[in-house]
Amino acid sequence: MFRIQPFVASVLLLGSYVAAYDNVLGFNGAPEVETRTIDKIYEAAVAEGGVVTCWHGGDEAMQQDGLKAAFEARFPKMTLNLTVDLSKYQDGDIDRQLVNAKNDLYVDSIILQTLHDYPRWDQQGALLHYQPLDFYKLYPTFRDIRGAWHATAVYPWTFTWNMDRVADGPMEFTDFLKPEFKNKLVLTYPTDDDASLYAFDLILQEFGIEWFDALLAQNPQWVRGTQTAATLLFAPNGTAGATFTSIVGLSPAAPLNISIPSKGHFNTWPQRAAILKDAPHPEGAKLLHNFILGKEYQQNTGVWSVRRDVPPPAGFPELVDIPSTDPTEFQRFLADRSRVERLRFFFESKLGTPQGTSSVKDDI
Repeated sequence: MFRIQPFVASVLLLGSYVAAYDNVLGFNGAPEVETRTIDKIYEAAVAEGGVVTCWHGGDEAMQQDGLKAAFEARFPKMTLNLTVDLSKYQDGDIDRQLVNAKNDLYVDSIILQTLHDYPRWDQQGALLHYQPLDFYKLYPTFRDIRGAWHATAVYPWTFTWNMDRVADGPMEFTDFLKPEFKNKLVLTYPTDDDASLYAFDLILQEFGIEWFDALLAQNPQWVRGTQTAATLLFAPNGTAGATFTSIVGLSPAAPLNISIPSKGHFNTWPQRAAILKDAPHPEGAKLLHNFILGKEYQQNTGVWSVRRDVPPPAGFPELVDIPSTDPTEFQRFLADRSRVERLRFFFESKLGTPQGTSSVKDDI
């Protein structure tokens, strides 16, 4: 009879600890409610060591340089160690650290696109239940009731085009099929990014497979990374004219311009943040999260805010008043991994696997 040796059994248990741990019946989910001023939190963070380590989802290493600069300018005695990489890779690395969190965990704050990870991490007891200052000024759908996580900004995938290369920018999804866009579209592989996959799912559910076949006839350039699409649009000697799989904010610099459709649905989602319960620098993480959610920072993100008291950028309605998007739906999409996989394989059969180096490392 086959027997598992004690050492092997212990390794198996260790490797499955996070997946097996369920925090629901602990009945100890009451949050820590912040009552200090941000300057007092700053003092505590400096006394703790003056360091905070944050992993932020993104597809270019420099995408959050502005956050690092703003945070360290506001709090000069702090150092923000900020790593930007694809959320789909960072979440797995977080899982590995959590297996032996007391010894291996070195990340304090996680701000990722993989929204479906946060309820799982919370159920495993991995997240600090913490309500930052002005917590109830966030839209209810953008915060966990116990403070396990909250959103930091709403990322919109608008229609984006280069006005020097496209005379009339696209207003609806069907416009991308017009002759003037042939050989001028640059799009992110839907098989490489779940946000892109969701965008294509929304479009095809509305306009059918015929729309996608017509899009392929336009000979779009497929790239890895949403920032890559925007970079190619902005490049002075390029030919890329338009995209619907990138984020350039709601007030882009010339020659770029944007629009949002009224027919069909475009993708928006609230990038989600949490503090790990066993974080080595919890006070530093609290300072970072309070800074990001502060009204001053939220007024300068260039996109829709997660705060109810911060209006959208000039010329745009409140997000809740736009019928062609729903930022709460992306989490439901991500949580259905079977659907995600079937869609990914469908698009892979049409486009092949993503080609090229990761956008974080390709120097584009």
